[in-house]
Amino acid sequence: MKTIVFAYHNMGIAGLEALAGQGYDIAAVFTHEDDLRENCWFGSVKEWARQRNLPVYTPEEINSSCWVEKIKEFNPDIIFSFYYRKMIAGEILAIPQAGAFNLHGSLLPHYRGRCPVNWVLINGEEKTGVTLHFMIDKPDAGDIVGQKEVAIDFTDTAKTLYGKLCLAATSLLDDLLPEIKKGKIVRRKQNLSEGSYYGGRKPEDGRIDWSKPASEIYNLIRAVTDPYPGAFALPENNEKMIIWQATPEENAETGIPGSINIRQEEVLVKTGKNAIKLLDIEVAEKRIKGGIKIGNYFRDGKVTRLK
Repeated sequence: MKTIVFAYHNMGIAGLEALAGQGYDIAAVFTHEDDLRENCWFGSVKEWARQRNLPVYTPEEINSSCWVEKIKEFNPDIIFSFYYRKMIAGEILAIPQAGAFNLHGSLLPHYRGRCPVNWVLINGEEKTGVTLHFMIDKPDAGDIVGQKEVAIDFTDTAKTLYGKLCLAATSLLDDLLPEIKKGKIVRRKQNLSEGSYYGGRKPEDGRIDWSKPASEIYNLIRAVTDPYPGAFALPENNEKMIIWQATPEENAETGIPGSINIRQEEVLVKTGKNAIKLLDIEVAEKRIKGGIKIGNYFRDGKVTRLK
């Protein structure tokens, strides 16, 4: 079965590996050039394709007429999209007879849209998953073909959860691809009114509101920690502080949100409910790890509150 694949990131590689393993004929791969301004901690789809002597393209405007015609020339039976970052126009989606399919990193119809891995952590969800669905002209809204659930652990970060989703995607595709090749596609419509849609996130969205409960602040920290830009606060000296790792401290004394309490070898920041224990911070591009070293930073008295 001949396929054109739109792919990026580790999830893109997982999808390509699954297709290759199931004997699909990958006629061409469309991906993105890596952005030098971005922390590219993930694998390169472009290199994956090159190593296998597959045609690989990185167009800026995939929906322009020249690329539509190029895809038509390949005459694919089916199209797959694995974490490709741009919406694919209906003119392209209509080309393959067997349809066009997208892999999304949530249990649709929940968390349609951008950054689902980050959003499920920010919202304190206990489960998420991956969904293979038909692509239509609305994002993540087509009929569902299959899903695989993933449990979210209390200690998961966006990176660890993303790794779990890649494994789940491989398992899901290994189950579905043989049936799709046979033309046995079971589909069910989404009820979008029962789901949710989220937009993209910017680095400035990582600012911590200390009036919120410690549990919510912890969820934000783990959702945007390495390799993402990190959650941050502005001390009184306005020297931006990134908090890479912390943990909620239950039954902590109440106080002014953002105020610092140094307790033996621990540094606690008071919140709207309970407190956050700092474990790994960065100030002026210098990482400070461990309660003792963080405590020494605050003991000079220059910073008594985070805002």
